[in-house]
Amino acid sequence: MWSARMWLGCGFTAWCQLLFRHRFAVDWRYGHIAVADTIGSVVNLLCGLAEHLTHGHRVRGARIARDPIFIIGHWRSGTTLLHELLGLDERHTYPTTYRCMAPCHFLLTERFFRHLFGWAIPRRRPMDNMAVSWDHPQEDEFALCMMGVPSPYLTIAFPNSPHHFSKFIDLQGLSRAELERWKARFVHFLKKLTLRDPRRLVLKSPLHTCRIPVLLELFPRARFVHIVRDPYAVFPSTVQLWSSLYRSHGLQRPRLHGLGDFVFDTYRLVHARYQECRPQIPPGQLHELRYEDLTRDPIGQMRALYEKLDLGGFDRVMPRLERYLANTADYTTNRYELKPEQVAEIGSRWGDIIRDLGYEKANLH
Repeated sequence: MWSARMWLGCGFTAWCQLLFRHRFAVDWRYGHIAVADTIGSVVNLLCGLAEHLTHGHRVRGARIARDPIFIIGHWRSGTTLLHELLGLDERHTYPTTYRCMAPCHFLLTERFFRHLFGWAIPRRRPMDNMAVSWDHPQEDEFALCMMGVPSPYLTIAFPNSPHHFSKFIDLQGLSRAELERWKARFVHFLKKLTLRDPRRLVLKSPLHTCRIPVLLELFPRARFVHIVRDPYAVFPSTVQLWSSLYRSHGLQRPRLHGLGDFVFDTYRLVHARYQECRPQIPPGQLHELRYEDLTRDPIGQMRALYEKLDLGGFDRVMPRLERYLANTADYTTNRYELKPEQVAEIGSRWGDIIRDLGYEKANLH
């Protein structure tokens, strides 16, 4: 079934900047999609202006009462699963797919557009076949893209072009003005989420793994959950992730040149930044776990998480957790058969990290 590219949610300015930055290098096969996204950006502009007039003063006055819970870790390490499990707590809320794909106007349009455009979203994620809907938890980085905030994820639209905005992975190379703009737009989106639902936010983004100092500056009492997974499984799964996103949401037919090197380098950067920034997290505000342990004993691992972060109330959450696990019992993760030379290259390029994480032996999941 055909589904829309995610850029349909872009604001008009953000969409024009994206096209101009890449010199309109849209593959002719995707010209009709670019036209549809351009029309969509105009609709987003008009709806955004209407929302600003009706809700702007309330957004500016919104207060984020409780610092968020941030789920961090490299792509394909189990962050999505954790997002869904923590979202089961009735005291928590999260950015939904609709709110992340229509961040400019969801306060005004969600109830109507979410049903009107139900056809525009696939029922399963292309990279791992996990269920998805407008109401599922989603990664807030996509909302920043739609709002025109520079992000490495913009590469998804033009995968054959040079990677722009790599400095926005960890925010360390930004000028003071760039950093202040990033923080202002990020907090603005969170205020909108809080205005819609005042419960404690649970946010998930692998990129936040590299942004801990900025997140702590904004939210000193934030909680962090860091999850890791066997690197021998993470590598092929991450290559599949980017490949599927390029094909599903790109405006070019992806050549995938250098994708493996990109994954190798980014994984090392994410690991290094986390190790560097981890000591800055105050005691009692960080919990670390393994994906393999979470899938083997989800209730035990979630109980330990609640205890470590002093979230309380786990016994009230457990029935919802048990129902979720029963409903997803048939789901199986993708399995990847690595060639001997791939195993050797992963061991060579990530060997020190593999030893640090305790995954000396290839253990494909």
